Formats: sequence, structure tokens, C-alpha cells
Amino acid sequence: MADQAFQVDLRGVVDLLSRHLYASPRVYLRELLQNAVDAITARGDGGGRVRVETDGGALRVHDDGVGLTADEVHTLLATIGRSSKRDELGFARHDFLGQFGIGLLSAFLVADEIEVVTRSARGGAAVRWTGRSEGSYRVEPGERDEPGTTVTLRARPGSGELLSPPVVAELARTYGSLLPIELTVDGARVTGAPPWKEPHPDPAARRRALEAYCEELYGFTPFDVVDLGVAEAGLSGVAFVLPQPVAPTARAAHRVYLKRMLLAEGVEGLLPEWAFFARCVVDAGELRPTASRESLYEDELLDATRDALGAALRHWLVTLSETDPPRLRGFLRLHHLGVKAMALHDDDMLRIVDRWLEYETSAGPMTLAEFRRRHPDGRFTTSVDEFRRLSAVAGAQGVGLVNAGYVHDAEIVERLPAIDPDIAMSRLDAAELATTFGVLDPSAELALRPFLAAAQRAVERLGCEVVVREFDPASLPALFLSSRDAQFREELTRAKEESGELWADVLGAVGASAGVARPQLVLNHRNPLTRRITALGDGGPVEVAVQALYGQALLLGHHPLRPADTAVLNRSFIGLLEWAVHTPEGDQ
Repeated sequence: MADQAFQVDLRGVVDLLSRHLYASPRVYLRELLQNAVDAITARGDGGGRVRVETDGGALRVHDDGVGLTADEVHTLLATIGRSSKRDELGFARHDFLGQFGIGLLSAFLVADEIEVVTRSARGGAAVRWTGRSEGSYRVEPGERDEPGTTVTLRARPGSGELLSPPVVAELARTYGSLLPIELTVDGARVTGAPPWKEPHPDPAARRRALEAYCEELYGFTPFDVVDLGVAEAGLSGVAFVLPQPVAPTARAAHRVYLKRMLLAEGVEGLLPEWAFFARCVVDAGELRPTASRESLYEDELLDATRDALGAALRHWLVTLSETDPPRLRGFLRLHHLGVKAMALHDDDMLRIVDRWLEYETSAGPMTLAEFRRRHPDGRFTTSVDEFRRLSAVAGAQGVGLVNAGYVHDAEIVERLPAIDPDIAMSRLDAAELATTFGVLDPSAELALRPFLAAAQRAVERLGCEVVVREFDPASLPALFLSSRDAQFREELTRAKEESGELWADVLGAVGASAGVARPQLVLNHRNPLTRRITALGDGGPVEVAVQALYGQALLLGHHPLRPADTAVLNRSFIGLLEWAVHTPEGDQ
């Protein structure tokens, strides 16, 4: 029989497969195994066996499936993309893994010639089909006694390793180890039941087996193993909880099987984004693969599956909080970011965070629930720097303060009334602290008026107000407090300076409607150094001393320094040095 041409540009198809569809030519064996399993499924009489043989650079894949007649060979192996013909022949059932034509052509990634010898279970003689990568094929009588198909490949130059016995055995184990049919490579069986479905004498033995499976796959012993199941997706499997912290932006890749054939080892998007602490191995019967069959197709079923898997991990956490609190604390120390992300929209997770997750507070590390018991009128900050500069002072005044400056923390604290309407934690306005400080007696305050006038002149250009109060800790000479209104005005002024004329006018109008609150430099009268500065007479360096306290308060409070602040800080330092080394002319 004369050679015939494919009804498609075969060279273009092979180039498309290799460059754009498949990530690696290694998938050729997966496609051949998919075809063999589909043929066994189409025969429909149970059982089934696939044998892979390697011999001197040649690869043979035998199956005892439904086989093909001569007409079907022409239809399926010569006409690419005509799905209607596959439907007519029964190859469109949803329980098939792939599409016979395209899958077979993937073998051209490693071979220049494909030979298919097949005999149909429906009757008829055996047929030999030989296809070549240059675009031609030949159909002729073949020799085969039993129904089924044998595909033979001979490696093209440069592809010999991919058809070598060790690589073929590895690929068969990788892609087909969970197949429900018997798969052998050179006589050695490689298939078995999914590890999470293997029988074990007790739960502890099953746990040890799954931990060993995780160690083999991912190289770590999991913190815990969570069983997964989603009936509508025909999905079963396990999630392995990572035993070490991982960044939320880390690539969470999962091992996914479809109808027990490996889809890919690095599938993303199977779990919700917050579940970055888990790695899954699952088998699904109803999820759809993409054209390359190396990832999952985004559709409503995948969305529902993702939500259901997230719910399973959430249930595991809730159960852990009820049955094993120490273990939950260990998990939270590793993966608190994922739980916080869940707590933003899930009340059960919020209760776990409230009860078990430790926060940094002015009274030391403790949970939010414990903090509220100690400080019913507690406050929180939305910035780590603000907490660091105010926690010691707030604690000394008996004001409880929580650091809610890390990721999700402020939103979580603000959401607490959702689980208990009586919770009343409000954000601290730094200016509030000044109201808790002790005031000087009238006579002392009267005596300090000349100093306060001089001190105010020293920082007037900096937009700051000077006050003297008594507060703990006494070791702190001065504190710079800026209310939220004052911070807003500062940001508004900076924006006006950096914007064009039009926006400057608009921002000026906004500023005119804002309040006139100014930051305060609070001098601590309990501090010995501060008292000595306030006692400086007319000949003393009041201006540079107050400016030095101002600069130190900014630095200790981790406040951003404006150019004017930096200039004042430098000038006050030099001024104090000059005053310290100054000697009267008569003493020289």
C-alpha cells in the first residue's frame, strides 16, 4: 500500500507539541500509557494489562484493550482534531484519560517513526500503521493473535536516553504507579493502590506509612497528615503540613493524578492561597486537565473543589484546637500567617487566633484573650514602630497595648467583635497618652514659664509644642507624641510640597478644613537630666538642649526625620559641644 499524507501539517503539530504544549519530551510515555488505559476502558470487560518493554533503543507498549479496525486506524491516526469521529467510535466518554490522536503524536517528540499494530475486539484482521515525522503514514495488514494494540518507537538521534531502560522504568513509576490496571516494565510490576487507600493494622501504622511516603516524595517528615475528599470531583488524597515556616508567596505545588494517572508533580492553584503551609497528593476523577494535561482547567468545579479542600484544612485546625492545644500552638508558631489570613473571613479561625496565637503586648507575649482579661480597656497600634516607641510608656501608665502592626493583625483585632460584641479594643492615639501623665503642681508650673517660653521658641519652626509632665519610666527624658490628626497634617504638607500647583491648591483646601493639632514634645520632669535642663538660667544653652531632647525623642521613637529635623539634630549636637568646651577669655 502506498504511503499517504496526514490530513494536517504534521511537522507543525510536532513543533507545537514540543515548543508550546508539553513542558518536556518525557511526557511521551504518559501519553502512550493514557492511550493504553483508555483502550482497556473502552473494551469494558474488566481487568486489563499494559506491558512496557525496552530493547536496544526500541520501546514497545502492549495493551489488551479494545484495539482498532483498519477504518478506525485511518480515522483516529490520520485525522487530527476531528472529535466527532472519536465520539462515534466511543472515545469521548468522560472516564477516558486523553485523546488518542494527539496523544500518540507526542511520541514524535522522541522518535522519527511510530509503529502501531492493533486488532479490534469487535472483529476483523490485525492492522499495522506506520507513521513518520515527515508527514506520511502507511496502513497494511499486521500480525496479532489477540485484541489489543502494540506501539513501537525507535529513538531518534539524541533521544536514546529517554528510551533507555532506567529512564523508561522511572517514567512509568512516575506517571503510572497508581493506575488501576496492571502495568509492568520489562516484567517488573510498578502499579499499586494509592498510599492513602492502602490497608494498615492501625492508625499509627498508617500514619507512619504516609509520613514515609511524604519523605520519599517531598523530602520532609510532615508536621501532620490531613485526609482529603471531595465527592463531586471524585477526589481523594492527603495534605502534608509543612514542618518548617514558609513564605506566603512561596510556590505551593501539588501532585495531582487524574483517574490515577499522574497529571503533574507541580500543579498550582489546588488549594486556597492562605493554605500555603500544605502540600497535597490527590487523585481526581472529574477535574478537567488543560490541553497539555500538565495542569488543571479553571472552572466552577475546580473552584468548588478548592473551597472544599480549604474547608477540610480548616476543620483539621478546629479539631486540633479542641483535642491537642499544645500541638496547635506548635503549628501556629510555624504557620501563623495562613491562619491569620483565614481569620479575616472565618469566625472559627478568628476564635483560634484569639485564644491560642500569642501577640506582642506591653505586658509581654500573650494571647488576645488573655490580654483582654488583664486590660479590659486595652489599645492597639497599627505600626510596629509605633508600638516600640510607646509600649514601655503605655505599660508604665497602666495602659495595655497590643502590637497589631504585622500582616493581618490590625484587621483581626478590629474583627474581634464579630465573635464577641462586648470586646472593645480601640486603636491608640498617641496624644491620648499625654492625658494619663501627671501634671506639675501650680507653683512648679509657674516657675517653669520662662523656660517653656524659651523651649517653645527653640522648636517653633519645627511645628512642635513643648509641655512638661511627670510620667514613667523616669529614665526617659522626653517623648515625642504625634496624634493621628497631626500625622495627617504632616503628610498633607509633604504632599503639597511635592505636588504641582493645581494639586497644591486642592490639598491646601483640604488642609484648611483639617484641625490644627500639633505634635508634642513632652519633657519628663521625673528625669534628672530634664530637671537640670529646665533649671538652666539665661546663660545656659536652653535652645540647643531642648533641640537635642527633641532629636533624641525622634530617634528613640523611630520617627522619620525630615531635613529640618536632621539639621536641628546636628546643630544641637555641635552647640552642646561648643558650650561644654567653652572657657572665658580670662581663663585662657
